[in-house]
Amino acid sequence: MSKEKEHLWGYLAAGGTVAIWTGFILISRLGGKSLLTPYDVLALRLGTAALLLLPFIGSLPADVWRDLRLWALSGLGGLLYGLLVYAGFKQAPAAHGAILLPGLQPFLVAAVAWFLAGTRPSRASLGGLAGIALGIGLVSVPLFSGDAGQGAGAVLMGDGLILASSVAWAFYSVLAKRWGYSPWVLTRFVALGSAAAYLPVYLLWLPKQLDAVPMTTLLIQGLYQGIGPTIVAMLLFLKAVAILGPQRTGALIALVPVLAGLAAAPLLGEPLSGWLLAGLVCVSTGAFWAARPVSFTPPRSAPCPT
Repeated sequence: MSKEKEHLWGYLAAGGTVAIWTGFILISRLGGKSLLTPYDVLALRLGTAALLLLPFIGSLPADVWRDLRLWALSGLGGLLYGLLVYAGFKQAPAAHGAILLPGLQPFLVAAVAWFLAGTRPSRASLGGLAGIALGIGLVSVPLFSGDAGQGAGAVLMGDGLILASSVAWAFYSVLAKRWGYSPWVLTRFVALGSAAAYLPVYLLWLPKQLDAVPMTTLLIQGLYQGIGPTIVAMLLFLKAVAILGPQRTGALIALVPVLAGLAAAPLLGEPLSGWLLAGLVCVSTGAFWAARPVSFTPPRSAPCPT
């Protein structure tokens, strides 16, 4: 294959990753606006992913089920992240989720790496992190100035839950890199282990609203959440990294916040104010620069919270 064609496949893989992660923001908010509970959406995600990955369970290393570190990663990246993010999308708009999830990750990963291992971000990346902080501040202006109306308190609560989910994913990313698990082992174990721990509890004790929504809603949430970001986007991302490199791929992923924020206006009927638009641009620009070569790079297995 020529170099030009190889690069074309790399950009196509990166574009597919951006599209799926943008869709994750929109589909999650769509589920949040439905009658489904956050417990329902997480059950649909884990159940679908587990069914698809079950045929590969036999090829997992024999000792993985006794590995407490893998169970900790499942708790962080599979259960805690999922419960928080789907609860947050019940109240926060998609554009806020786009900022606080993929947009904020470079900042949070750098902070967690510094906290856990003393790994300080390079001076070159600080401008990008400052841009992310500025963007979040711009989005927050209407919430604290009274322009957001009576729903500001609920939106802030949703933002807080999504921010907490983003912190959980940042810890998952840093620990996954630090402990050195392969992407394929992590993908299978996090899905299967999380499903094994969560689904019995969900079926026996947690509130459900599966019968309150059309079957199409269940299919959209289950198939998209369980297949798109969990499996397909990961494979595409790894392909893009192998061809284009992690820095160039990471810069392209910075498109996710602004694309999700812009798409939420016509698709979900969510308002796009000047403050929000400015915040989206700042966060995406900051994430682009923060994705350039730095002293710490998030693991390939968990580059974006989905």
